[in-house]
Amino acid sequence: MTTASVHSTAPVRSTAPVHSAASVRSTSAVRAIGDAAHDARPISLDELNERAALLARFDHSYLVPAGTFLSVVRQLTDTDRPGGPFRALAIDGRRAFRYHSVYYDTPELRFFHDHRQGRRLRFKIRERVYADHGERQFEIKLKGARGDTVKRRRPLTGAGTPLDPECRGFLADTLRTAYGIGAPASLEASLSTDYVRATFVADGERITCDAALVCDDLRTGHTVRCADDLVLVETKTTGHFTEADRLLHAYGIRPAVFTKYCSALAALRPALPANRWRRAARRTFGEVVPGGDVRNDR
Repeated sequence: MTTASVHSTAPVRSTAPVHSAASVRSTSAVRAIGDAAHDARPISLDELNERAALLARFDHSYLVPAGTFLSVVRQLTDTDRPGGPFRALAIDGRRAFRYHSVYYDTPELRFFHDHRQGRRLRFKIRERVYADHGERQFEIKLKGARGDTVKRRRPLTGAGTPLDPECRGFLADTLRTAYGIGAPASLEASLSTDYVRATFVADGERITCDAALVCDDLRTGHTVRCADDLVLVETKTTGHFTEADRLLHAYGIRPAVFTKYCSALAALRPALPANRWRRAARRTFGEVVPGGDVRNDR
């Protein structure tokens, strides 16, 4: 049995996001996604966007042990695969990348509760930082009419934040066009996430593979960390189940009810009504026990 602390720091007083990525722990999951990506044929970012940008798509999430992940990806990246192998995103020789995100919500966590209640007109907003080269994006994730995920984004430059008038206007325009509703009057930073990602691509399909996830509650100062041997896999396509989904199913891995934002809040704030995410949150972050620790029994 191992235990990982849920520690407190001083609560964040400002809505301004933190732009530095957390130090990456060398875990079995981090090594697995790095090894798999370096063993695969590379694909450039420009070619990825041509073949599988997928700003409107269906997503499926999986919690995959590192060993199983390696077996699955080796089959997908096999050069003899019919239709050609999945290829790994490569930028300047790098195959695994650090991501930092800051999620924003209303003071009463409207976005969290809209998702919990399954509201049709729901959305999330965040700042996404590509920590290895500094690019920053303001992103709005909408739920489409078919149940698909639709992403709208706007670059952030200089000291800009999602709370600036330009981004607030972009949010208002996006919600009015997509849903015919107004934007919330009050927003503040709610949660930050840091992790390492490798991405694998085939025509019309993309698989993101995340490891060493760390989530910080920006209102309480508490932190949770993903289990060291777990890879968070998302399949993304314009259709529904893909070859990667079917292969994961063949290994006994089923889709998980998991989002980084909602599952992390379920772990960080046990008093929240978050039953739909509890099981995946315990698997990912461990069990909250008296005294403020998270216990991982593995």
